[in-house]
Amino acid sequence: MSVAKFHVDAILFDMDGTLVDSTAGVVGAWETFAKTYPGLDVTNILSSSHGVRTVENLAKYCNITDPAKLEDEAVRFEQAIVDSSRANGRKGIVALPGVRSIIDELLPAKGFPRPRWAICTSATRSYASAALEIAEIDVPDVFVVAEDVDKGKPSPDPYLLGASRCGVEPSKCLVFEDAPAGVRSGLAAGCKVVGLLTTHSRQQMEESQPHLLVSDLSSVTVKLHEDGVVVSVQLGTNGPD
Repeated sequence: MSVAKFHVDAILFDMDGTLVDSTAGVVGAWETFAKTYPGLDVTNILSSSHGVRTVENLAKYCNITDPAKLEDEAVRFEQAIVDSSRANGRKGIVALPGVRSIIDELLPAKGFPRPRWAICTSATRSYASAALEIAEIDVPDVFVVAEDVDKGKPSPDPYLLGASRCGVEPSKCLVFEDAPAGVRSGLAAGCKVVGLLTTHSRQQMEESQPHLLVSDLSSVTVKLHEDGVVVSVQLGTNGPD
């Protein structure tokens, strides 16, 4: 198998589906909301809502138009994910394969004048912080959440802000994403993007045109350097269709 190497100034990670698997918690939350909003097709929602901000999903699938109610329901939905996860003995939100070794390698960079990594998520700060705590993943110095941007993915705003807060150019960043909306966001920001086959089919991900596509982060190793991060991606690990 061949290996692709990137020497970048910073790595920008998505969270859900990239670093953590929250599927069980999300299913529990939608099942809870189906009691309030009858007729929700949870299976269909799960296949098309990933990588999009909660407020946008609730507006679309629950037909909520009042901004104040939308914000309140978004908080309730994300709390339902956390509650469902904790009720399952913390099994509703877990770190995905390969994540711990990568984070362990990047942790010494915490506190650097120029951050080497960031998380750029469509989740709210409250939920994202709780999800990382449940999955036992450290929060990085740069943590971009839904409240930080006016436009979520696939807009480039989340990754542009992540690069800016790291003090680097987007073209010097490598994005890891599992959702087509997130891939498009990273590309629109001018970043290099590696797609992961953790939540979507190969066809769906290929259509979003990431630079590389691998099964998950177990195909990736990172090494800190004085001037950035060297990322090695093992090719030929394309995962299931």
